[in-house]
Formats: sequence, C-alpha cells, structure tokens
Amino acid sequence: MSTATTATTERRHTAEERRDEIVAAAMEEFAVGGLHGTSTEAIARRVGISQPYLLRLFHTKKELFIAAVERCFAQTHDIMQRAAKDLPPEATFKAMGEAYGVLLQDRTKLLMQMQAYAACEDPEVRDVVRRGFYDLHRFVAQVSGATTLEIQQFFAYGMLMTFAAAMDLAQVDAEWARDCLEGGAS
Repeated sequence: MSTATTATTERRHTAEERRDEIVAAAMEEFAVGGLHGTSTEAIARRVGISQPYLLRLFHTKKELFIAAVERCFAQTHDIMQRAAKDLPPEATFKAMGEAYGVLLQDRTKLLMQMQAYAACEDPEVRDVVRRGFYDLHRFVAQVSGATTLEIQQFFAYGMLMTFAAAMDLAQVDAEWARDCLEGGAS
C-alpha cells in the first residue's frame, strides 16, 4: 500500500487581504508606539512578511499610520451607526454612548485613537483626523436631531470616557470613576 503525501499549501492572500492584515497589525503596534515610535520592521514581523513587501503595499510608514487612523475612525463610526440603527432620535445618544463604552474596552482601539490625536502635528495626519471627526460629528448630528450644544456635550462626555478608559480609572478608584463618568449622586 502506498502512502500519498499531501503537500499543504497555504492559500496566497490577495494584495487587498494582505493590506487589511497589515493595517490590523499596524494598529496594534502604533497604538503602543505611535507614529514616530513604531518601526515598519515590527509591523512586518507581526504579520510575518518582509519589510520591503510591506513598503510595496504602503510606501511610507506615515501612509500606513494614516490607513490605521482611517480604520480607527471607520470602526468608531460603524459601532455608532449599528447602535443608532432603527432608533428614534431621542434614544440615539444613550445607545451610541453605550456602544462607544464597549469600544473603549479594546485597548488597541482606545490607544490608537489617542495616538491619532497625538500625531496631529503632522498636517497630513491632522487632515485625516479632522475629516474622520467631521464625518462622525455629522453622523451624530444627523441621527440624533440634537442641538449644537447637546452634540458638543455628547462629544465632550465621549472624550471624558476616552480619558478615563486610557487611565483605567475604574481599576484605580471605582468611586472616583463613577463620580467622573456618572456625575456622582444626582
């Protein structure tokens, strides 16, 4: 009886699949090291590809960082859109806020968001962050039907949630976190 050997061949990824994989890995690396503190070598290593191949798909580290920032905003927009779906305008703030709170539990997404803001000294990054925030702001205004002041308060509270999550405030002092985020006793 002869034994047949089966060669296992791994399916080759398309360039678009590989780009998606690289952006996901880049988010992990940039979330910790930021634009200037992260090497393309580390990102390539995380994906299991060569740095020259990474740079064929993304010509510069900044181009890859911008792709990660765009994905970060797209994920935030998506989670808010799903939360607000089919809700009356008066219920959207609560639903989107709760969904954003869940998003913030993912340290990579949380820190990537903070790194995006921190890299705004670069005009190209700043333009992408500004556009992402504009689109998110416009969406919230559209689905909520809220006043300008209510929308400002919604985003201000969202930033407070972001800072509290970044500091892991609830782990340090749950009562203080509750006072910051819920306004204490009403």
